[in-house]
Amino acid sequence: MITNNPFSTLAEIVPAIAMQGFVIAMAALTLIGVLVDIIHKKNVKYFFENAKKTKEYATKNLPAGKAAAIVAKTVASDVMTSSEFCGVKRRVAHLLGMYGSIFLWVTTFILIFSYSAIGSTAPALVTQLWHLGALMTCVGGYWFWFTMRVDVAAEAHKWYRIVFADLFVLALVTSSTFALAWSFTQFSAMAGWSVLFFILYVVSNIILFGGVYWSKFAHMFYKPGAAIQKNLAEADGSRDNLPPPADAPEQFGLGIKREEPKHY
Repeated sequence: MITNNPFSTLAEIVPAIAMQGFVIAMAALTLIGVLVDIIHKKNVKYFFENAKKTKEYATKNLPAGKAAAIVAKTVASDVMTSSEFCGVKRRVAHLLGMYGSIFLWVTTFILIFSYSAIGSTAPALVTQLWHLGALMTCVGGYWFWFTMRVDVAAEAHKWYRIVFADLFVLALVTSSTFALAWSFTQFSAMAGWSVLFFILYVVSNIILFGGVYWSKFAHMFYKPGAAIQKNLAEADGSRDNLPPPADAPEQFGLGIKREEPKHY
């Protein structure tokens, strides 16, 4: 099964150009969703304004070389290995989901644009990575959903409590699940089930990429920038010299003690 190219068999009923058009449409939906998120929620505007304000409290000037080194280190540590997660389980689940999704999306693009013709044979490594990526995403996503969600662990909510913020994780995991189910049933010549799981696979991807504005999908693009800005601020001393927030309870003598964040 892991060497099966489901898109080649699919080409018997769905033209390759239609599959390619669907991928382009999903990419367009992602771009539109991120742009609308930027315009409406003004996260990027706030980021640049905050960075400019922070720079005013810098105590030293960072050379370009050192700043570049900090950026590279942040990408390698915070982004590539998710070092911001203190809990080992949460970090592993996040890495499984992240790299699994990357493998799945990249190989999907390769299979559809290069090996979706009827009877075409894709390299075994590509199809294996497609299945492995879907499996990694499922393991990381389900592990996170059932055991490590913040509201489940800290607020005692049920695992089936769903809000808009959960849209990204749910759509990501279900699309990967349906991808594996579709490939298995297609390979096993279970025609009816294969059609059903293919339809569910398509619908879950539409929800995943079409729901960017309402989910946490766009956060993937914001987090690296925020991590880089934070590390640069720590290096130039501006982070230590920022004034306390105007609404901080401590400065009003309210005696409110802030709890340390919980990591799982």
